[in-house]
Amino acid sequence: MIKLRLIIDEGDGAYNMALDEAMLILRSVNAIPDTLRLYIFKPSTITIGYFQSVNESVNEDFIKSRRIPIVRRPTGGGAVYHDTYGEITYSIIISEDKVPRDYVESFKFLAKGVIRAARILGAQAEFKPLNDGVIAGKKFSGQAQLRRLGVVLQHGTFMYATDIDTLAQSLLAPKLKLMHKGVRAIKERVITISNYVGRKISRDEALEALIRGFSEALNAELIEDSLTEIELQLVSSLKWKYLSKAWTYLRP
Repeated sequence: MIKLRLIIDEGDGAYNMALDEAMLILRSVNAIPDTLRLYIFKPSTITIGYFQSVNESVNEDFIKSRRIPIVRRPTGGGAVYHDTYGEITYSIIISEDKVPRDYVESFKFLAKGVIRAARILGAQAEFKPLNDGVIAGKKFSGQAQLRRLGVVLQHGTFMYATDIDTLAQSLLAPKLKLMHKGVRAIKERVITISNYVGRKISRDEALEALIRGFSEALNAELIEDSLTEIELQLVSSLKWKYLSKAWTYLRP
């Protein structure tokens, strides 16, 4: 059995990304233990992968009209709509020697918690390489990962009741990618757990399922705790990067 510190919180996009990076840095010098973080984006936010172009990933006219902020992640992967009232994000910050070296296997290993959580809520979820959690062939969870200084940061989504219409209008996807997935539009490719089970899943239900799911799937003892003073100080320093246009439009 492994031990994971459990942090449950919420914040805006810049705070959330700064805290994930701060935890990665601090774990690398053993200032904090291995950690599972479950968090909400407030307000609803779009994150894009480190290597993505804003113009090619996001419908800027739409998100500006809806005042949906955008932040670039330190990890790779695609654009994500984080719905305050329908999605919970997880991040795991853990020593690299505790996860498989192979990237696909490590994605699968660390995503076990969201797969198990979806099943707890009644959805027949499974992992689909490279980094998706799917229900009935449609995506409800995506994972992104960064390895640095002997530490793995993996974060991912858990769409229990995301507004799919807003998601579909906010994000752009290349036609070739959609064709490869066998769909014509983003809306056809994604699903929420609520949609699948035929009832509205509450945030409390989703959070409880995630806690239980990660504990069972990773055979982990979760120890709920608060952020340390050094984490809060480092977040304050890093947050300005994630708020800056220079970072957001690193690849316009």
